[in-house]
Amino acid sequence: MSEVLLTIIPVFLSIILHEIAHGYAALKFGDDTAARCGRLSFNPLNHVDWFGTVFMPLALWWSQTPFLFGWAKPVPVNFNCLRNKKRDTVIVASAGILVNAVLAAAAIFLILNLQPEFDTPLQIFLSNLLSINLALIFLNILPIPPLDGSKIFFGWIDKTWARKYVQAERQGMAALIVLVAFVPVVERMFGLSSFEMFDPLGWYMYKMFELFLGLFQ
Repeated sequence: MSEVLLTIIPVFLSIILHEIAHGYAALKFGDDTAARCGRLSFNPLNHVDWFGTVFMPLALWWSQTPFLFGWAKPVPVNFNCLRNKKRDTVIVASAGILVNAVLAAAAIFLILNLQPEFDTPLQIFLSNLLSINLALIFLNILPIPPLDGSKIFFGWIDKTWARKYVQAERQGMAALIVLVAFVPVVERMFGLSSFEMFDPLGWYMYKMFELFLGLFQ
């Protein structure tokens, strides 16, 4: 039970603060939609998506995937209300990633300075906090809707094709669920290990983590 809590708590913290950051950034630049909907609250119950915030991380943890992933209920943002739509769209879309970067940096700082013993609750918590926020960063920079990268790269473009692409959230989410959750479970069931052939997203995440960890060697 304690191991589950040491996984779920940093997941909740990371993805909820990610969403709140979008709402506060939108408010700063002219859109109060999230504030009017009560989504700037730090009460986790206001943000929990039972599938994305609870079931998905637990399923990934159970399937022993190399990284955890999840999402909260998206904070509503009306990008048309932003004062400078092109500039502010990029800033608002980047706000969640920035918060995840701060949390990852905090985890690294505490690990390096506290040097917790291996397999202790503090070490597990900080390691989970670091890996979850890195995973959220690496995933959200991808230009796939509904990930933040789709809005960062295309959301500011005032073209029909760009709007249609960014708004293709259902299709993008379906593809992500298959790649993030279904493929690793199939790999585990059949003993597959070829990331390149069967799991392109897993291969991408593996390489990103490898590149990041290489900076500390």
